[in-house]
Amino acid sequence: MNWTLEVVIVPVSDVDRAKDFYSTKLGFHVDHDVRPVEGTRICQLTPPGSGCSIVIGEGVVPKMEPGYLKGLQLVVPDLKRARAELVARGVEVSDIQVLPGPPSAGDPLDNSGFIFFDDPDGNSWAVQQISSRA
Repeated sequence: MNWTLEVVIVPVSDVDRAKDFYSTKLGFHVDHDVRPVEGTRICQLTPPGSGCSIVIGEGVVPKMEPGYLKGLQLVVPDLKRARAELVARGVEVSDIQVLPGPPSAGDPLDNSGFIFFDDPDGNSWAVQQISSRA
């Protein structure tokens, strides 16, 4: 049986501000933004090429404080290009860091290269370079 991770709920304080950040600055696709019942808003966004989405909203995560999530991770095949895109879109992103990890036969950033950024609420993201998988 396959088990797939489909959605991660990200707690935010301002849905419109977060939606703008994730869609405009990160390039996530807005899958939907609905208000199924009064007091509830569900905005689902998906990173380009991902099978997993995030959900931000109102009345969705009552027990999680905005900025609570740390260590969400995206994977890209080219970390230098990804960082350049984020910087061009106005995201405050760390310099590339090479962390100890399995040796790579090609690019030294493979599996070990990371950049880090926070969303407007302080939810923390990492971006790792993996250009091929074993």
